[in-house]
Parts: sequence; C-alpha cells; structure tokens
Amino acid sequence: MNKVLKFPPGFLWGTATSAYQVEGGNKNDWWAWAYKKTPVFILKMEKKVSKAGKACDHYNRYEEDFDLAKSLNQNAHRFSIEWSRIEPEEGKFNLEELNHYRSVIQALKKRNIIPFVTLHHFSNPIWFHKKGSWLNKNSSDYFKRYVEFVMKNLKEEVNFWITINEPLFYAFWSPVLEKAYLRSKWPNPLDMFRAIKNLIQAHKKAYEVIHKFGSKDVKIGITSFYTYNEPYQNKLINRGLAWIGDYFLNKYFLNRIKAHQDFLGLDYYHHYLIKFDLFRLASIFNMSADKELSDMGWGIYPKGIYHVLKELQKYQKPVYILENGLADARDEKRAKFIADHLYWIHKAIEEGGDIRGYFHWSLIDNFEWDKGFWPKFGLIEIDYKTLKRKPRPSAFYYAEICKNNQLIFNS
Repeated sequence: MNKVLKFPPGFLWGTATSAYQVEGGNKNDWWAWAYKKTPVFILKMEKKVSKAGKACDHYNRYEEDFDLAKSLNQNAHRFSIEWSRIEPEEGKFNLEELNHYRSVIQALKKRNIIPFVTLHHFSNPIWFHKKGSWLNKNSSDYFKRYVEFVMKNLKEEVNFWITINEPLFYAFWSPVLEKAYLRSKWPNPLDMFRAIKNLIQAHKKAYEVIHKFGSKDVKIGITSFYTYNEPYQNKLINRGLAWIGDYFLNKYFLNRIKAHQDFLGLDYYHHYLIKFDLFRLASIFNMSADKELSDMGWGIYPKGIYHVLKELQKYQKPVYILENGLADARDEKRAKFIADHLYWIHKAIEEGGDIRGYFHWSLIDNFEWDKGFWPKFGLIEIDYKTLKRKPRPSAFYYAEICKNNQLIFNS
C-alpha cells in the first residue's frame, strides 16, 4: 500500500558538497598531509594516502554541476568556502578567490537555488596548521579575521551560514590535528579538549561577526555529526555508556553554543549499538551492527534519524538536515535509503519537529578524505578519467520527491 507523505510548504530539497572534496587544486593542511609536506602522524591503517589532485574540477565546472542540480529539481545547495584560497598566507587575503565564491553564490541564486555556505569544512591553511592549528590559543581570532574578510565582501549575498562543519567529530577524528586526534599513535585527550574549546570560541566569534555584517535575515548554525546511540539489550552498563557517548559525541558542543545559533544543522550517518566488552574495548561503539551496510561498512538504520530529531527538539531551533547519504557504487540502495530516511523525517515533523530542509550527501561523487575516490556518495556519477557527469537512477527518484514536495512511500 502506498502512502503519500506531504512535506511542509517551503521545505528545502538539496544536496551538499565541500570544497576540498570536489574543487581540485586546493593546497591546505590536508594536501600537505597527503603529500607529506608537513610532519603529521600517519596511521598504520593509512599506509597508502590518497591525493585529491584535481578532484572533480568543480572549481571550474560549478555551473555545469548547478545546471544538473536545477534539472533534478533541487532548490537549495550547501557548499564550502576554502579558507586556504581566501587567506593563503597569514593576514594576506586573495580578493580574486573571494570573487570566485561570489560567482558560485550568484550562479546558484540565478537558478533559484538557495545557497547554504560553510566557512570551515575540515581543511585549514598551511600557515594555520604550522601555528598549531586549533591548539593555538589565538586560533579563534585567526578564524574570526578570515570570517570578517568574507563577510565584509559578501555581506548580503547569503542568508544561511554554517560556521564549522562537525566540530566535535573533527576534533575526535582529523589526522591533521595530530595531538588532538584520538586515533593517533600518541593521543592526548587534554589537547583534544583544548581544540574543542577553541572551536567553540571560533564559532561564537564568527556568529557575532556574521550578524554584524550579514543581512537582516541572516541565519547561522553549525553542522553537528549527531549519532543515535542505542544500548544493547537495554542493559544498565550499556545504557551508561550510551549516555556518555551521547553527551560527548552529540551534546557537548551544542550545549555550549545554545545562545549562538539560529538553526541546527544535522549530519546523520551513524547508528551505534553500544555493547560493553572488556576484552574488545574498540568494539563497544559498533556502527556495523545493522543488517544492511553501505560500501564503507556503515550500518544503515533510517529510524535513527527519527530518534535524533526528537532529541533535537529540546533546543527549540529549526533543523536543517545538511548531510545524509551513503557510499553505494552500484546505486542499488540509495533510492530506498532516501525514502526510508524521509519516512522517519516526516514522522518527526508530524510529531511537532520544526524540520525545514533535507540535503542529500552528495550532489556528485567526491574525494572521501583519507579514503580516496573509491567511495561513491554522489547522486551524480563522476568518470574520473574524463570528468563526465552522469546522474544515477536514484538522482531521478530524488528529483521527483523534490519536484512534488512529497514522498510516495510503499508501506
């Protein structure tokens, strides 16, 4: 039996990208890490470090990519500005690169696609990295100076700004953070929390700057890598571990910026099944416990987004789902993945959730950080030899949802 699930009027339907993953030609701390231009800890599991190179050449082909997004009925798009292009040397700003991003924004608006702009999506200028990155006590001021330059020049071009992408996940995971990286050879949790403290200050300072220079309608948030942490068999010890994981992975950052956000940006990928195991501590947070897995071995658990959205209601802010997707090279699971997640999103809306948009990750295949080009997240396939773009069948399925602002769900 088919159910017609209508979404609220004005609901935004889009996709997302990030500069380093699609643009090509960026020389930042990730580039330096991949080319070993700067000393970093490289994990044993990362013996072969992939290089982004020209990536998808989105820097030069953004108009072509936005034409495709428009043809697929999308009315919003999230992308990031690359800090290392804007400030390649400390205190020296590149107006030509700033004007490039102005052209990107105008290209979206010309197609009636609303831009959501991220100011920091994992990558930093090399000079910033050499100063200690987010461990430097002045890092939030360096970020504020960059944001001021962007805002003074773009001013009213954009209404939706994301200051920092997944700051907690970044501090836990990013190999270029070295000492703050919990999975590094010699992790230092104190340094990790120093980095998080500086990221919190950076967001707060950027929030004030954007409201100072931005339009009267400007809205600001972060994107939060929010996981659904489920205790195995509801046992007490597993519930305790799930609470700890939920607090530090999900709520720690959000609780400290409550007065400095106009909306909540949600990136939902993971359902962790929490099961205490004294002899296998690394397996306590199991993200591969679900029956279906993506190409990267990530569990697929659509109901988890419903639980997360219900938890986010306590913040009493509008929610935009700014990333949700999977690696699926054969495009066998993506359409069902979209439908199943939208079903649970719709249920959360029915129960009072103020959810205003869904952005699928990603518009095009991209460079997946430390994994390289093999994970295929795109609605649009990229032939990396020719850079030809080709929408996958799931792209047309999603396009019908976008066009009609509704999901026909086979229940």
